[in-house]
Formats: sequence, structure tokens, C-alpha cells
Amino acid sequence: MEPNIDIRPAVRRQPAHPSIDGTQISALVDTFYERIREDDRLGPVFDGRLGDRWEPHLGKMKAFWRTVLLKTGEFKGQPVPTHYKLKEVVSDDYRIWLELFRETAFEVFRDEEAARIVIRQAEKIAQSLWMATIASPFDKVPDFLTTADTQAQSTT
Repeated sequence: MEPNIDIRPAVRRQPAHPSIDGTQISALVDTFYERIREDDRLGPVFDGRLGDRWEPHLGKMKAFWRTVLLKTGEFKGQPVPTHYKLKEVVSDDYRIWLELFRETAFEVFRDEEAARIVIRQAEKIAQSLWMATIASPFDKVPDFLTTADTQAQSTT
């Protein structure tokens, strides 16, 4: 007797937006982390952790964002345990991180809809990491981690 196998077609991986490509993602990561390094608060936090390993980190972040936005599946890391180890990170650091990210995304992704999609993904990631690293079970996600800020950012 032949086993009853349910064969389904492979899921077609669709990019988050048709205008997003690898070149833009690379520009997003490079520009964003340049701004992180220049930031008075976040620069020392990242430099303290990365030291002279910035290039491998940038490569990992480009693979991460290609996985998120282009659905390449190439990133295999575990962001939550990695960020959980960062005891020097405080809640407001997520606000700074997202402000810099939003600003960069609106510059890199000229298509406003694409920029909003990229930012929304970053907000979801920031919320998840904030909940895992900062929050207690009873904490509400801060307003600066929500899309209301995304809408306000695009009007400035």
C-alpha cells in the first residue's frame, strides 16, 4: 500500500515590496550603521561590543535584511539571545535606534510605500527585541516603537 503523501507546491517567496533590491538593502545597512557609529549614545555601545569586527557585522546585517525584505532565507542567526546579552542597552536606546533607522529608510527607499514597509518590519523587530530584553510581562510596548511614529516621520 502506497503512503498517502500530501505534496504541496513550494511557497513562492515574494519580496516585501517590488521596488526593494539588494543594492538598496546594502545602502540601508551601511548608512544606518554609519549613523549608529556617530551617535553619542549608541556608537560606544556598538563599538564596545563589535570592536574591530564591524565588517562581519555589516555582512550579517545585510543578510538579515535581505532575508526579511527579499525573503532570501540566508540569515540563520538568533537575534533575541544575542540581544539579551546586551545588558548595557536601555529602553531609550530602542527609540534612538528606530529614529536613525526611520530616517535612513526614508532616504534610501525613495518609494514611500517601500520605506514604510521596511520601517514597519524594523518596528516589529524592535518591539520583539524590546519585549525580550527590557520588558516585564506587564509592560506595554512604548509608543516610540509603533507605526504612529512612522507616519509622523514621513511628514517631517
